[in-house]
Amino acid sequence: MSAAARSWGAVVVAAGRGRRFGRPKQLLPLDGLPLAGWSIRTFAGIGEIADVVVVTETAWIEAMQGVVANLVPQDSWQVVEGGETRQQSVYAGLRALPERCDAVLVHDGARPLVRAEDVRAGMREVRPGRGAVLAAPVVDTIKVVDPVSMIVRETLDRHTLWGAQTPQFAMTQDLRRAHDEALKSSFDATDDTALLERIGVEVVAVPSSPENFKVTLPQDLIRAEALLRERFERAP
Repeated sequence: MSAAARSWGAVVVAAGRGRRFGRPKQLLPLDGLPLAGWSIRTFAGIGEIADVVVVTETAWIEAMQGVVANLVPQDSWQVVEGGETRQQSVYAGLRALPERCDAVLVHDGARPLVRAEDVRAGMREVRPGRGAVLAAPVVDTIKVVDPVSMIVRETLDRHTLWGAQTPQFAMTQDLRRAHDEALKSSFDATDDTALLERIGVEVVAVPSSPENFKVTLPQDLIRAEALLRERFERAP
């Protein structure tokens, strides 16, 4: 079955507390929309995506519902409460996803500049037993450093290194199984493809734009706004 023939669900994780940013950031204004609203709007415009589930903090559920209601067609979205960790929040989103969604993508709500064409490229790679992740080649030389002495222990070959982004894509059944297995063994990971790899699901890296960065620090928000304005100026 092709990606276009599948019913896709999008799980948008917007449940962090923004410790590195200095405050919660999901609802901060960014060029006319809340930060998390940009990726939600992108997914709402992709016809293959039938349902959007946004995972957020309890205190922000009502506000996030207002955001999503203005961006996603009626009866094809939910806003649910997240967990203490990102992995727990994704799991909550997966549980809320309607059964009609046989494939799923998971996205960080703090990555507002994801492009629809990159999302579709990731979708095309998915089949049972195979997932995908948007990624960009690492441009810096990476050092393995002892965390106590700060002595460099190894220099890695950057030609084989890619920085993982989101969305991360899989068949819904595969990703639910990966999360179930991680829960059983108390295994925690920083992204979903690590859980897929752990249960033997093949994961392919799909080249993506460096613009698909995560807003982590206050200066990232300024950069994102500048790139969004530049994107609109280039649009026909």
